[in-house]
Amino acid sequence: MRRVVVIGGGASGMMAALTAAEDAENRVVLLERQQRLGRKLLATGNGRCNLTNTAAAPAHYHGAEAAFVRPALEKFGPEETLAYFHALGLLTVTEYGGRVYPLSNAANSVLDVLRFALDRAGVELRCGCPAREIRRTKTGYTVLTDEGALEADRLIVACGGCAGAKLGGVKDGYELLKPLGHKRTNLYPALVQLLTAPEYPRALKGVRCPAALRLTAGEETLAVSEGELQFTETGVSGPAVFDISRAAATGGEGLTLHIRFLSYPAEEVDGLLRDRCTAFPALETGEILTGMVHNRLGRMLVRYAGLDAAAPLRAVGDKGRAALIRALCDFTLPVRGTEDFDHAQVTAGGIRTAGFDPETLESWFMPGLFVCGELLDVDGDCGGFNLQWAWSSGRLAGRLGR
Repeated sequence: MRRVVVIGGGASGMMAALTAAEDAENRVVLLERQQRLGRKLLATGNGRCNLTNTAAAPAHYHGAEAAFVRPALEKFGPEETLAYFHALGLLTVTEYGGRVYPLSNAANSVLDVLRFALDRAGVELRCGCPAREIRRTKTGYTVLTDEGALEADRLIVACGGCAGAKLGGVKDGYELLKPLGHKRTNLYPALVQLLTAPEYPRALKGVRCPAALRLTAGEETLAVSEGELQFTETGVSGPAVFDISRAAATGGEGLTLHIRFLSYPAEEVDGLLRDRCTAFPALETGEILTGMVHNRLGRMLVRYAGLDAAAPLRAVGDKGRAALIRALCDFTLPVRGTEDFDHAQVTAGGIRTAGFDPETLESWFMPGLFVCGELLDVDGDCGGFNLQWAWSSGRLAGRLGR
């Protein structure tokens, strides 16, 4: 009988424990530092749990070795993941962009079927039991906890990253692996709100709208995205912002966010503005964008363009229309950084993947040690890609090299 210890009761850790337990020769113990499993899982997808994305592929992942994810995704990708969860009794629905959610629209449905599966598989759960130290032994590993020492023939470390500290994000995994020779990269918050010059965002707090975004450093474009944008007290948020937040976190100083609120060509926008000025010459200029964008956003863009909001539309000439087109098609905000790890959904960076076999996730120089999930230097785009990496890597690590 082999004793397998899994450190970390998040998505990847639960999947790793369930996979290891499929082998009758394994006795599996799952350690979780918090009093319950899967707290971060419950918060994903705004509490709905964006389980996976049908388009999950290496192109949607980042890290020093982005191709590292390929074997795990090929062996257990979205199709296999959905079949696995359906077999556990979970019903799902696929929405725009390939995002998959539980049909119940509740993240606890995902956690519940995993908990039931762990119980059926005979996995020993030890919640409120953080791992304090890992020691290499002649036959495997010793894990020191507040409840005593645990001997392990095989060890899987799935502690997660340091994002979302209020939900359990910690640096435990990095510290546990450091004495074993596994180093980490620099860490950055990802899938997180951008902090910008506050004047306009503060005036638009709570406004949501579709937009195309471009993040630049001088003349260089660092990242682009498209989707929902939300203005906040201190900057911008929303799925479109999350997709470029990694580039903002790692891009240094002097960054600028360019926002396009209308996807129409500039000539067509000019025609729309001309028609409105002709049809409503006495209408106040502050209302010129009514019906085209959110009312509060429209009035702010008039101010951004330097126009007199109280003047009639008949007073808006060629220069005024050109200024409005620039506001609609290339609204710019200086970027001052991102929110910290407490507000981030994912950690960019992590334990260097060069130290692990991508085909098994076993350490190259510590036999019997496997690492999976967010703890590794792998992070995905917004939209279910990070949870898919948790399932794929947890499944691969849990096979223990088989």
